[in-house]
Amino acid sequence: MPKINIIQAINEAIAESMEADPKVIVLGEDVADREGGGVVGITRGLSARFGDARVRSTPIAEQAIMGAAIGAAINGYKPVAEIMLMNFTTVAMDMIVNHAAKLRFMSGGQTTVPIVIRMMTGAGIAAAAQHSDFLEAWFAHTAGIKVVAPSNAADAKGLMLSCIADPDPCMFIECSRAYGNACEVPADQGPIPLGKARIAQEGRDVTIISYSEIFMRAEAAAKELEADGVSVELIDLRTISPWDRETVIASVRKTGRAVIAHEAVRQFGVGAEIAATLQEELFGELKAPVKRLGAPYTSVPFSPGLEQLFIVSVKDIADAARATLGANTPAALAVS
Repeated sequence: MPKINIIQAINEAIAESMEADPKVIVLGEDVADREGGGVVGITRGLSARFGDARVRSTPIAEQAIMGAAIGAAINGYKPVAEIMLMNFTTVAMDMIVNHAAKLRFMSGGQTTVPIVIRMMTGAGIAAAAQHSDFLEAWFAHTAGIKVVAPSNAADAKGLMLSCIADPDPCMFIECSRAYGNACEVPADQGPIPLGKARIAQEGRDVTIISYSEIFMRAEAAAKELEADGVSVELIDLRTISPWDRETVIASVRKTGRAVIAHEAVRQFGVGAEIAATLQEELFGELKAPVKRLGAPYTSVPFSPGLEQLFIVSVKDIADAARATLGANTPAALAVS
């Protein structure tokens, strides 16, 4: 199987969808080839292949991008709309939350809005506070939107294929730090069902749950823990909303311990929802309190040194897992 990175995987998924369905279109700032095929080249080659009518570069106007995408979707198209950075969704929140997310409900199911909203984000590249936030909890909190955050190229391709085919709006979150990571992707990689997590590794002592680039740090933490004799079960959520409750609950029921790690701020984050659900479903079966890891409750710093402190680290994840294994010891309480 060929190795490709996340940029190439998303490009392949969009190209294959456009080839299969003439109603799939692309729009966003600088997405056409004459502007470079997007800020990191994800749509490179698509306008040359499918024409400017189907791959349209837009002005710097996020409300216009979303308004055009929603209007096209209502009229039978399947737009893949790029909002260059996740923070810029704030400019188009009315369009996303009050229109894209609600039209199916408000029309009694008669009107669907099959759009994919792509965006990149993530700390660690000195892009500062207005260009780096993970804001997935906002959209997961909004009924009618599906939220996806792949950690690797194979999942990026399969999830993008599913998002484009889905009748509802999908937010597709791409972590800038992970773009260059390559893995083997089958040439015939098909759609990956939305809402289905991936058990990347089975274990018996503690479950670590994550998504996007932080999942790769969870993998590294699992290796570190295994060197100490700790058996880790690793779950990559892949889809944040709807999240795979059944897989997560079954895993934590088996291990009795859970660590949830994400890049977004810990306060009011996705980890809080998962932790609350585990407490409701497994009260009395848990061997230790559920641990949540996320960023501190502050804006993303510009300083590279501070950025590294802002992002959940491999050590943070490993230490949290160790704390669950000795939850009643003084040493573990000191870590937690």
